[in-house]
Amino acid sequence: MTVAPQAPATASPYQSYVYAYPHKTAYRRLPDRPALRTLWADQPKDALSLYLHIPFCEVRCGFCNLFTRIGAPDGLTTAYLDALDRQAGAVREALGDGGRFATAAFGGGTPTFLTAAELTRLCDIAEHRMGADLRAVPLSVEASPATATADRLQVLAERGATRLSLGIQSFVDAEARSAVRPQRRADVESALGRIRDARIPVLNIDLIYGIDGQTEHTWRHSLDAALAWRPEELYLYPLYVRPLTGLGRRTGTDTDPAWDAQRLRLYRAGRDHLLAHGYVQQSMRMFRRADAPPQTADDYACQTDGMIGLGCGARSYTSGLHYSFDYAVDMHEIRGIIDDYVARPAADFAHAEIGRRIDTDEARRRHLLQSLLQAEGLEHADYLARFGAAPADHFGPELTRFADRGWLTDDGAVLRLTPEGLVHSDAIGPDLFSPAVRSAMAAYERK
Repeated sequence: MTVAPQAPATASPYQSYVYAYPHKTAYRRLPDRPALRTLWADQPKDALSLYLHIPFCEVRCGFCNLFTRIGAPDGLTTAYLDALDRQAGAVREALGDGGRFATAAFGGGTPTFLTAAELTRLCDIAEHRMGADLRAVPLSVEASPATATADRLQVLAERGATRLSLGIQSFVDAEARSAVRPQRRADVESALGRIRDARIPVLNIDLIYGIDGQTEHTWRHSLDAALAWRPEELYLYPLYVRPLTGLGRRTGTDTDPAWDAQRLRLYRAGRDHLLAHGYVQQSMRMFRRADAPPQTADDYACQTDGMIGLGCGARSYTSGLHYSFDYAVDMHEIRGIIDDYVARPAADFAHAEIGRRIDTDEARRRHLLQSLLQAEGLEHADYLARFGAAPADHFGPELTRFADRGWLTDDGAVLRLTPEGLVHSDAIGPDLFSPAVRSAMAAYERK
């Protein structure tokens, strides 16, 4: 008899970052290869999200387990954009005339690995093939300091980018090297200057805490260096060491209580520092400057139904199916998946191949997760309207457990994580995974 794994123990506050549910390791090959036209036929299509994935980076950071490869042989980026164009044509045809986009994002990898001319083509695919008006909707783009060049930024600004997210991780050169992210502080500062000169409305800076050798003093140094640029957003990420990553191969992936305590200490110090400097906490990771431009959907959510993902590392979401291409972390496996993607004819992109069906229970869990892990919380009325019951009717034991730990409050209108609950978001999220998803993730063969 097979017994489903139990919910993870919450001794460690750092179980995993829940940025999408179910995780791709719960996806499996779809034997029926459903046609996209059928999948999207009855879906609301008047406010879709568009995500274009570029799986290339100039270097792979030691902590990174994203779907990306280092560099690109001659002609590969052109071949990849050719395939992206073929996929866009097939998806646009499947959507029919009713598809309208409300948000757009370029992620990766590093989208700005592409040259300025290639970024222009990427925007053309989004606009001319998919019909997204990039100048009329929020457009978020991820970048690295080395690739945030003036010509690339000019293309993005002219094409309507509203948010530029820069992965810096640390302003301390020794810490960047420890995280296997070779960069110099002077180059980072130059990149930030170019971004501000480009006048993209929202600058986001990513920082990481828990790096080997990092102290409260050096952490404060990085925070203050970031604050000097008055970014509209700051993300504070705990360091994770995951299997098949550079750091995972070097140090292993086991955690220990001392590291948990260090990350908790640094997180609380960083959170309090940002709150004291006029930032508002949006989630465990995200902080937004209180006087920043009004918040829109430019912080695109990987949780939203109605997501169209283009590119071999992208996901797409309908209300009943999440689907993508194959997933890997190992560099050799990633190269093979990219090579397969660029060789595909247009007809291959008209079907979903790998994914997971979303039943009513999983839809409830997704809604609970995507709402509860945000600082604004979950509105009872919204949940009732969608699912015909109160959250406690479906998740009573879990919500009671969180409340008993001091992580959750309920004023009758909104379920909301307490400040300490937000601290433990990376334990709360995995605790809400269904037994079926947990079993599928446990059975996934890493590659």
